[in-house]
Amino acid sequence: MKKYLNHLWKGPFTKAILLSGVLAIIGWSCNDGTKQTKPPLKVGVYYFDGWAGKNRKADDPNEPWAKDVPTHVTRRMVEDFPEREPVWGWWDDSMSIMERQIDLAADNGIAFFVFCWYWRDTNGPLNAEAIENLYLHTSMNLYMKAKNRNRIKYSLLIANHGGAEIKGTDNWEKATEYLMQYFEDPQYLTVDGKPLVVIFHPADIDNETLDRMQEVSKKLGLPGLAIAGCGNHPDQNFTYKTHYNIGLGKFGGAEEHDYADLVDEHKKQWTGTEKQPYIPEVTVGWDKRPWENKDGSGRQDWYFPRSPELFKHFLLDAIAWMDEHPTQTTKERIVLVYAWNEIGEGGYLVPTKGDPEASELKAIRSVVSGK
Repeated sequence: MKKYLNHLWKGPFTKAILLSGVLAIIGWSCNDGTKQTKPPLKVGVYYFDGWAGKNRKADDPNEPWAKDVPTHVTRRMVEDFPEREPVWGWWDDSMSIMERQIDLAADNGIAFFVFCWYWRDTNGPLNAEAIENLYLHTSMNLYMKAKNRNRIKYSLLIANHGGAEIKGTDNWEKATEYLMQYFEDPQYLTVDGKPLVVIFHPADIDNETLDRMQEVSKKLGLPGLAIAGCGNHPDQNFTYKTHYNIGLGKFGGAEEHDYADLVDEHKKQWTGTEKQPYIPEVTVGWDKRPWENKDGSGRQDWYFPRSPELFKHFLLDAIAWMDEHPTQTTKERIVLVYAWNEIGEGGYLVPTKGDPEASELKAIRSVVSGK
């Protein structure tokens, strides 16, 4: 408890209260006697679509647990972490569940989903048919047809890793052309009037590629793209920088750490410039033991227990940082949250059997509503 209280007192949110009083909380300031209203906060959540498709062990008679669960569910998730199962079950591949998630997100202050999008074929040319039929795009495709989709906007994260790598400037150009069908959608989130696209694992993308992506988008009628690279790449021409998550779990480790330590490490990364502003990312948690082998191979440290109250202050600190550094972040006051449903990695907001009230999601609602 002492560590928790000390953590709250040293955060930028506390300093913002001391420096700005009530004005920093309710979001307005006086300038020459005129009330200036800040743009409303926009909270986006990363959406991992691994809860559809046939489990690779579904037909194995020695693995009966796998018969009725989707691709990314493991034996450990079923047997050792059953509390992580969403209240609607492991599957999210139906329209009714997608529309339920849209309402759940919108009712709790979420402004947009950031769907993970995967290239096909890895290191090869564009394969539109494979992309359109990929199980990892199931929820995104359902969202596009949902009758309540106007309640929440969306954006894309290009998951440029592990079987979905895009190689070469020409392929990035093809990817940009392909994604125009989303960028031109009125429901697609824009930043400074430009569609926001986040790129995971962008280290191999050179400035020629980024410039070509901008040229293609302008040629096809857009004012350009708001391209956010995950990680710190100051020499690359990303419009913004951000993170998907900030992994602290060292490989080969097997230790439990405080969630407060994860929060502190994230805050160190909140830094931007006027040339390359930063979109702050906050993490619900990191605990990927359900995806690890019981024998210890591939094991990482984890951060536990989850703390809705500390997560709430984590989010408030991100808002305070943006308000203290308005030229180092987006004018739209965007915060990204890891994640809506990274259930295997411990980053999830969805209501589960262990937390049917979705405590962290309710924390977002209280922050966004100001209550």
